[in-house]
Amino acid sequence: MWKLLVTFLLAEIAYCDEFPLLMPNVSPSKPETYFCTPIRIDSKKDYYITGFKPNATSLTAHHMLIYGCEAPGSKQPVWNCGEMARANKGLKSGPPCSKGSQIIYAWAHDAPALELPEGVAFKVGGDTSIQYLVLQVHYASVERFKNGVTDDSGIILDYTEEAQPKAAGVLLMGTGGRIKANSIEYMETSCTINENKVIHPFAFRTHTHALGRVVSGYKVTRNKGVDNWELIGKKDPQLPQMFYPVEDKAMTIGKGDTLAARCTMVSNRSWTTKVGPSGADEMCNFYVMYYVNGSVTLDTVYCFTEGPPEYYWIKDDLNNIPEDASYLEARDKSNATHSHERHVNSHRIRGSFN
Repeated sequence: MWKLLVTFLLAEIAYCDEFPLLMPNVSPSKPETYFCTPIRIDSKKDYYITGFKPNATSLTAHHMLIYGCEAPGSKQPVWNCGEMARANKGLKSGPPCSKGSQIIYAWAHDAPALELPEGVAFKVGGDTSIQYLVLQVHYASVERFKNGVTDDSGIILDYTEEAQPKAAGVLLMGTGGRIKANSIEYMETSCTINENKVIHPFAFRTHTHALGRVVSGYKVTRNKGVDNWELIGKKDPQLPQMFYPVEDKAMTIGKGDTLAARCTMVSNRSWTTKVGPSGADEMCNFYVMYYVNGSVTLDTVYCFTEGPPEYYWIKDDLNNIPEDASYLEARDKSNATHSHERHVNSHRIRGSFN
């Protein structure tokens, strides 16, 4: 189907302040399709992305991601790039990036546009590690494509060639794991910053599929063996999955600090649900969008654990966990927290964290 790689150069639109990163009128044939399409960035110039405007609706796209890559996962203009990649015949398969993968933006549930704070931008092209931008779109349903309808979902990028004083970055936190039938489960992850850098979180985003009820993220510091938890952000993942402002705009995170995230899942299903790419599977993600003063962001871009039943926060000896980590309002406490504390405690008694 696709015989020629159409390469777009941001340099071609140097005097504009927007660039449409869109699917080139694709028509997925199978449900749970993941398509990727790339743009190559001029390696002789620096560009600064300052905003993201979605060109999509949840009726068409389940979610969209923009990856920054050193090299794309394929030389084709469109390729299958999910675990369900073989569902669409005639297209090559591959990951979003073949080298240097990092996520710089994510969208779902009809989230609105995102404008970065003044002076903050994602630096791409030039001598950076981001030489390509790859748009990934997840098509959960293909009903609307059965009569030859095509799609150009994607993101309109706001950008400038003027250097910005603060570099933006994204740290994606998540888990693997599974959720037992008719249960409440905590999917937890944590990682300690080991780089000699200071980041300033300014936005967060949550993502689950149907079973997610609350996703929360924290900065954790330890003093004399006792952990202090500072909330980065907390949301119901069934709401528009946009980047929301962090709770404390003055928060900084540096070397030795720990980041921790939890997805509280509630399953009324009669079967076990595993983490996976389809709508019938689950995901647990917490995105931290931050800036640094200067141009050097974190080398770390992903923070993942095995998830339940292999991993809980207790495995990293985290303590003094906030009582409200799994509910949004006081009335939700008995529904989400107390019942699962008994569940987790029973695991501790059996020694399943060893």
